[in-house]
Amino acid sequence: MRERIRQSLIATLKPKERPYDVRDSQLRGFVARVHPSGRISYLAVYGRGRSYAIAGADKLTADEARAEARKVLAKAALGQDPMAEKRERRSDTLGEFIKGEYAPWRRARSKWGGQTIGALQREFGDLYSKRLAEVTPWIVEKWRSAGLKAGRKAKTLNRHLDTLKSVLSKAVEWGYVPVNPLAKVRRLKVDRRGRVRYLEPDEETRLRTALVEREADLRQRRERFNAWRVARGHASFPDFPGDHLRPLVLLALNSGMRRGELLSLRWGDVDLSRRQVTIRGETAKSGQTRHIPLNSEACATLEAWRPADVATHRLVFPHSGENRDGKAMAQVNSSWRSLMKRSKIVAFRFHDLRHSFATKLVMAGVDLNTVRELLGHADFDMTLRYAHLAPQHKADAVEKLVRRAVG
Repeated sequence: MRERIRQSLIATLKPKERPYDVRDSQLRGFVARVHPSGRISYLAVYGRGRSYAIAGADKLTADEARAEARKVLAKAALGQDPMAEKRERRSDTLGEFIKGEYAPWRRARSKWGGQTIGALQREFGDLYSKRLAEVTPWIVEKWRSAGLKAGRKAKTLNRHLDTLKSVLSKAVEWGYVPVNPLAKVRRLKVDRRGRVRYLEPDEETRLRTALVEREADLRQRRERFNAWRVARGHASFPDFPGDHLRPLVLLALNSGMRRGELLSLRWGDVDLSRRQVTIRGETAKSGQTRHIPLNSEACATLEAWRPADVATHRLVFPHSGENRDGKAMAQVNSSWRSLMKRSKIVAFRFHDLRHSFATKLVMAGVDLNTVRELLGHADFDMTLRYAHLAPQHKADAVEKLVRRAVG
């Protein structure tokens, strides 16, 4: 796209899924880049693959940026490397870069951006005073060794390391450092196919019983409370709408959806006539939209939970069961712990309901690729953790060798 870059044009530029450039029609090399977050930055592009980040459109007007671009392009024409000079002058620390550049971009890009920034502060706050190029593999290795010594899981440390590496990759992309100093740091080896925790038949029976009992207790509590209010001349509260935890758990057991996907689900994503639910890419971990068929129990559960005045924009599981048009629930940790105690189930997380869903499918003879599609795994390796739950397939395979030898 090539146009005269003016302030009036900048005001009309809209973000897209990918960054795109508007090249000035009069000054060759002067570029306005529009980022998916809506942020617009000015660049001076000189030579193949070389560019100089001037400033954001929130800091300079188009005319001011054009004047800076002229200076940069003039130096480049004389054989100088303006970006190399800028790197030598630059003294940005890790903390300054995260707070000033990475955090706004991340928050605009992801609904969990605030959590990511908080985790960076907790894990690497001690490194915030260091310049970007000074965040060396040795410093990170000391952090990792200390974590392992403290008993932290390799999987957790890998996740935080990946986040820090992505921060520095953005610093390279945006011209703050020439290379990522952690690019060659390898992740710790993790057994991705370790033991899978799923519900045994007797545990699932206890869980379902506990859900029914919990809902009955909550309903009786509401009835007693209303009776108390009426006896004192107060208006009673509406009838108990039902316990959110019961449909949440039953849907997880029958669909394999992640907790975040469940809590982000809206009634517009549920199609009971076609017996399917749509996980939108914006709420999926993989970023890809997928469709999950609903079995009879899942359909009946949603039908019973759906309010009479349902609207497509409403959350299926809002923050308050009293106000089904409320904001999304952040978590269900407290009610989940209470449920586990009532059902006498130990060492079982809400996420393990997803494992139970996959395990039952594999044990019923469903092929692993179908399981992968239903779970929304980006790669097949994640699904292979369930392969051992279908041992008969392997037994049948090796038995063929015997039959061939006999024949």
